[in-house]
Amino acid sequence: MPLHLTKVAFGVASLDQFVARWAAREGEPPYELGTRYLPKRSEEIAGQGSLYWILKHQLVARSPIVGFGELEGGRVSIRLDPRLVLVQARPKRAHQGWRYLEGADAPVDLGAGSEGVGALPPDLVGRLADLALI
Repeated sequence: MPLHLTKVAFGVASLDQFVARWAAREGEPPYELGTRYLPKRSEEIAGQGSLYWILKHQLVARSPIVGFGELEGGRVSIRLDPRLVLVQARPKRAHQGWRYLEGADAPVDLGAGSEGVGALPPDLVGRLADLALI
């Protein structure tokens, strides 16, 4: 099973706002997220894993990780595919930086086994997740 990372979606108030931010990036080259250190298990993640986003103490979406690179000043970039995949909301405490998430513990994509939920507007999905209905 692939290995993933988790990160807080900082500065975003709702799932709808987060989806709109990512939709604006569609068609652009991979998004680079800067970090201080290369994850020690980066070889297990690159091209296979995803970055799972935490919003309001829940894993709500993921972005596939294309690979890792270098930025100015010795920093590391996590290169993300600009597509955003909504997942079944799962509780996850907020944290600083990134953390590992084993593939067996990763939430299922919406639409994979939850018929019709993937077609709902992101704002409604966010509200249903807040109520623990999905």
